[in-house]
Amino acid sequence: MKKNIISNKSQTDWERLKTMTDEEIDFSDSPELTPDRFARAIVRRGLQPVPRKAQLTLRLDQDVLEWFREQGQGYQTQINALLRAYMNAHKQSG
Repeated sequence: MKKNIISNKSQTDWERLKTMTDEEIDFSDSPELTPDRFARAIVRRGLQPVPRKAQLTLRLDQDVLEWFREQGQGYQTQINALLRAYMNAHKQSG
């Protein structure tokens, strides 16, 4: 197997970057920051730490699991959010 040689020397033109104006910066490969995208951003500074997750085996009806999977990436997070909302609703009422 051939080793890849990695140079420690930066290939960035730092002098050009230092003199660059805001108008010269190319943002064409960055997604537009819409109000919706901004609202979904997560800022952690000063907030309570996120509770640790526990791994477990959970049996769900096949059609329920398939529906969540069809929602796409993050379906397990969605299930967790729904369970949390249910838990919080029952904490307040009971």
